[in-house]
Amino acid sequence: MRIAIHAFEGISLFHLAVPTTVFGEVDHLGLAPDWSTVVWSSAPRVTTAEGVTLDDLAGPDAVLDADLLVFPSWHADLRPADADVASAIDVAARRDVGLVGLCLGAFPLAGSGVLDGRTVVTHWYAADELSARHPAVTVTADAIYVDHGDVLTSAGTASAIDACLHVVRRELGSEAAATLARYLVVAPHRDGGQAQYIARPMPEPDGTGQLGPTIDWALSNLDEQMSVETMAAHARMSRRNFTRRFAEMTGSTPARWLVTRRLDESRRLLERTSLPIEAIAARTGFGSVVTFRQRFGDAYGTTPTSYRRRFAGTA
Repeated sequence: MRIAIHAFEGISLFHLAVPTTVFGEVDHLGLAPDWSTVVWSSAPRVTTAEGVTLDDLAGPDAVLDADLLVFPSWHADLRPADADVASAIDVAARRDVGLVGLCLGAFPLAGSGVLDGRTVVTHWYAADELSARHPAVTVTADAIYVDHGDVLTSAGTASAIDACLHVVRRELGSEAAATLARYLVVAPHRDGGQAQYIARPMPEPDGTGQLGPTIDWALSNLDEQMSVETMAAHARMSRRNFTRRFAEMTGSTPARWLVTRRLDESRRLLERTSLPIEAIAARTGFGSVVTFRQRFGDAYGTTPTSYRRRFAGTA
């Protein structure tokens, strides 16, 4: 397995180090014969975002005999791919070479058209931009990585480690991936998705507009068993008119908005308090711990307990 990893002027050392380290350790640990990595660029020298200069890089010809082409990240301004990168992706696609876009590395792949009609992922903060620029691509904001066999994309930053370990698991099996993960001192497979890392601060009550008082009231009473009818009554509207006006104002249905606000508050309580899960379920109006756990798992791909263990004290 010959793996060609792309570097560019201003790339983060961390982004570049992840695939070179994960794939390089496969050979170092003797997990498979003839696994090698090569770092290539349009120029023989690049300077990283941290000011480290990398010399004697391979040129675009490194792609010609590669089995896997990896884009560890992309320029912060999300510029279109230059001629060398566009040609490398085209050559790789025609040769059935595997393609990997880690973090913002999904952008040059999407620009080439190889992701059209597919579901992909990128760093959550750039998901909307990727979707807007490439409407033929279906962007999911919460997965850690998405693998179509011939092309793989991953979420932001550290999730590149998960994606690269997945490639090892796919090519060499679970035992090799577990051995490598143990050596790197990382989890062989993380539970949950990117959704649990997305910053969704509680909206500040603003009291503006006809529905402002009702929204402020709902945010102040999330512990109550509230319904769309209850909210409509508070706004002194019919359910139908309230639902229509609410969607115009928030872009969401009242029921979906209410669940999202309850989940936002539950995350705040998990991060900042030591309240038992049962108390948090009650304070956020889910009615029962079972319902709370189900809703939380559906939204974030993990349990409230695991989320607290990961994020307690970070807010």
